[in-house]
Amino acid sequence: MADPTRSDVPATASDVPEPGDSDRLDDAVRPLRDDVRFLGAVLGDTVRDQAGEKIFDLVETARRTAFAVRRSEADRDEVAGLFTDVSADEMIPVIRAFSLFALLANVAEDLHQERRRGIHTAAGEPPPDGDLEATWARLAESSPDPARLEAVRATARVAPVLTAHPTETRRRSVFEITRRVLDLMRRRDGLRAAERDRVTDAELDRVERDIRRHVLTLWQTAIIRSQRPRIEDEVLGGLQYHEATLMEVIPPLNAEIAERLGSGDRPVVRPGSWIGGDRDGNPYVTGDVVRFATEQAAALLHRHYTEELRLLERELPMSRRIVKVPTALRDLADSMVEADGELAAAREDVPFRRAVRVVRRRLAARVRSSSSSPGSSPDAIGHDDEPYTSPGEMLADLDVIDAALGSCGGDLARSPRLRDLRWAVRTFGFHLQALDMRQNSESHEEVLTELFALAGVSEDYSALDEDARLELLLRELSHDRPLLGPRAELSELAAKELGVMRAAAAAVDLLGPEVVPHYIVSMCGTVSDLLEPAVLLREVGLFSGDPAEPRSSVRLIPLLETIDDLAAGPDILDTALAIPQFRALIRAQGDVLEVMLGYSDSNKDGGYLAANWALYQAERDLAEAAARADVHLRYFHGRGGAVGRGGGNSYEAILAQPPGAVQGALRITEQGEVISAKYSEPRRARRNLEALVAATLEASLLDVEGLGERAGEAYAVMAELATLGREAYASLVHSDPGFIEYFTTSTPVAEIGELNIGSRPSSRKQTSSVEDLRAIPWVLSWSQSRVMLPGWFGVGTALRQWVDAEGEAAAERLATLRRLYDDWPFLRTTLSNMAQVMAKADMGLAGRYAELVPDAEVGRRIHGVLTDEFELTRRMVLAITGQETLLDDNPALARSVRNRFPYLEPLNVLQVELLRRYRAGDSDPAVRTGIQLTMNGLATALRNSG
Repeated sequence: MADPTRSDVPATASDVPEPGDSDRLDDAVRPLRDDVRFLGAVLGDTVRDQAGEKIFDLVETARRTAFAVRRSEADRDEVAGLFTDVSADEMIPVIRAFSLFALLANVAEDLHQERRRGIHTAAGEPPPDGDLEATWARLAESSPDPARLEAVRATARVAPVLTAHPTETRRRSVFEITRRVLDLMRRRDGLRAAERDRVTDAELDRVERDIRRHVLTLWQTAIIRSQRPRIEDEVLGGLQYHEATLMEVIPPLNAEIAERLGSGDRPVVRPGSWIGGDRDGNPYVTGDVVRFATEQAAALLHRHYTEELRLLERELPMSRRIVKVPTALRDLADSMVEADGELAAAREDVPFRRAVRVVRRRLAARVRSSSSSPGSSPDAIGHDDEPYTSPGEMLADLDVIDAALGSCGGDLARSPRLRDLRWAVRTFGFHLQALDMRQNSESHEEVLTELFALAGVSEDYSALDEDARLELLLRELSHDRPLLGPRAELSELAAKELGVMRAAAAAVDLLGPEVVPHYIVSMCGTVSDLLEPAVLLREVGLFSGDPAEPRSSVRLIPLLETIDDLAAGPDILDTALAIPQFRALIRAQGDVLEVMLGYSDSNKDGGYLAANWALYQAERDLAEAAARADVHLRYFHGRGGAVGRGGGNSYEAILAQPPGAVQGALRITEQGEVISAKYSEPRRARRNLEALVAATLEASLLDVEGLGERAGEAYAVMAELATLGREAYASLVHSDPGFIEYFTTSTPVAEIGELNIGSRPSSRKQTSSVEDLRAIPWVLSWSQSRVMLPGWFGVGTALRQWVDAEGEAAAERLATLRRLYDDWPFLRTTLSNMAQVMAKADMGLAGRYAELVPDAEVGRRIHGVLTDEFELTRRMVLAITGQETLLDDNPALARSVRNRFPYLEPLNVLQVELLRRYRAGDSDPAVRTGIQLTMNGLATALRNSG
């Protein structure tokens, strides 16, 4: 019979066709092409001037040859041959040139997205999916169930949680220069579109000269740090996004959501962070790091509040001789005495300014009263000023000022700056972001075994079975007596764990309970795993053990990571919620139970298809378990930037969750290049936050699954496909005797651990086992070698075997998959995300990495397995989707791939050459630096590599 999955479409390097004449002349694309050419020319001029003609010629020759390879006019060996005899010192400027082009190409693409969005808006077209205006329109049209709507109003929460990433090591100065280039490119865009005259031309020349100056500065600035970043560096790197965008964007967004959703004063969007609190497999997280992370966040927020109050004070010069001042405002303005009598007399006439100054002084007094907090502005302090003890007190004073403005002139008189400041205080409190604590269950067990033995509670806790452990833990959690005195002699591990806990407790005392509201238990396979941290929290005062009313400001969150853990999750919840003490604790925490889902380890465990289906099933089953106990379930999605770690379009991914899984609330990790892509600039930050909120509301209030009575059939099909996919994946990753050698030698995984890339070790344990390897280096290594294995391997075999299972019914089975693809967001998103990651793979380049494998036969054989599976998967996806190329449904990404991928070829070729030299014992520091730079450059260009 004819093969219904065959496709005659040729497979290019990334399965994206070359641009034709129509694309070159497309008015929609031309501005992007022109921007890329302009920035590329500026960079080229800079390279020639700064690095010399020899380096410039090498860069240009590599670029032209890479494009010729793309057009099948040259062999890939020609690119590699350019660098065979080039010294590492000469390679570095070449790597920097291609890396900076990727950075500038990102700027051009971001500007183009803004431009297209503006054109559609100006044309009166409906807002796109992910835009809150589109969501409000859908909700108005659908009239959601009133009870569900009221529940969402009461519980709505969207929390992007920033995490560290080894390739996101760009220095703050590079971050800031890139933002300035984007601002200048916007200005250039506007000037080029304006009616031309002499003044406009002169201004355009100035702007383009400024762009050249910034590109020159970028060239003269080190892209990455020369030493392994400390966690403190990563903390400051995460906070730069708050300073650049989030503190500006989130308050007005929360104000709009509250007004349109009718959720009162509850802030829906509240950011979080793992940076400085996540010690799972990271020995460098200590109590000092927790203090640094919380104090730096509070210091940044204090500076923001102080500046906003200073500007607000200048905006409110209203005279008491002209406006009638309400008593409450007059009392606030008079509540503090100016030290300078002459100054006080001058300010007597401006009560609004005086009231704002009171807020400034009380805020400054709060900061000054804490010895561990940063200093404040001297001009805002009076020695007798009463400090704020809570954000609520500051908010109350700001509310007085806002109400007084309203009484003087209605809504028109109310200050937008004051509105945003009030929402900032509601959202950020005095802490800015929620710092999550995370540790693995093995560490908890080891520490408690030591503490229980020292206290005479149990000789060997680790030897107890689950029932005995639960009995002991519940007994300990029924009172507040600590296990140990303050002078107990502890092991290094126990002292460190309790040190982290004490630092968290101190932060809560200083900044409020929202500063450390979550404790995540990695590798949580039993109820005792979930309860163990509560004993440690009790030791530092963050848990109260009244058996009838246990209380804690910290939520215990199980992290279900592997496929088996995901399957066991509902039983863990059932058992835990049947324990009166645990159920009482959840009741005291608002009847909200949070569960974290791990995308990375489940993918590493069972492959892309099995992991995605295991997550979908777990969400359904966990939601049912929570419903049985009458508990509101909130999911925390541990998504990485790469598709293999749960990445992809966030809006579509949220809508692809099973019915009842979202329930108005969502927490989601953001990391690596994705943070920079989403949150480095205010307009993009606003769009991405809107997409998270829009999808959360739609998934909670609308029927987005769309399967109806066919759900059973769809679930059965996916279960079979997941099983087949897991078997195909395991046959290589877990069973092939040559796989470990291939992975560890054909990818730069070893160098990620050796070359000071990221603060965290690449493995949880000192082994070469895939199971012990952390997910980030696992995915990052495959993306660097352009295989992208975690995002697709095994899917083609699963689809082919399922379609062929009934012989002559193959066409009918393929039709079933096509129908499910059209109707089911889960399957559509799963295959679409996979197609995107496959479009960024390049099995030809992967072949060069395979040549690094010492056993050449193993290298050739496994690369052949990967290539065959890649081609099969491509054919199957195209047969199901009906597309001609992998990116038919994503023209923006198709353009991006087409425009920039020839620039990636030299980076990959250079990385392979440098890895070869490094592994051969070349000790030249430039070789190490070159490898680091290629990793950063490739990650920048791919944008979601790990």
